[in-house]
Amino acid sequence: MSNSTEFEIQTPAEGMIDITAQVQDAISASGVDTGLCCVFVPHTTAGVTINENADPDVQRDLMLALARISPDLKEFRHAEGNSAAHVRAALLGSSVTLMVKDGRARLGTWQGIYFGEFDGPRRRKFWVAIM
Repeated sequence: MSNSTEFEIQTPAEGMIDITAQVQDAISASGVDTGLCCVFVPHTTAGVTINENADPDVQRDLMLALARISPDLKEFRHAEGNSAAHVRAALLGSSVTLMVKDGRARLGTWQGIYFGEFDGPRRRKFWVAIM
């Protein structure tokens, strides 16, 4: 049995958006008690990660670190001028997989699921599949 849900969100110019509640809603609606949940971002300048959700400074620090790892360089050739966003999205990744137990995402005490925007603001999608 597999269930898939598509979500749309409005993103800021850049930042980490907590999508934990939407993912849990999809898991609950699926009726799956035990299984796996895949969250996939179908964009090349945005990604998804699991990280701390207790202190919002962690998300700010993550964005700062990614900007330092991949600054916008004048040597980049991509015509749209958003190569740094592509690199940051590649570093973050386009999917995460979670375990599901008792109809809930199995996340650690301090973990949340974050959509990372590097080239906004935009109307973005992410897909959640539960098996």
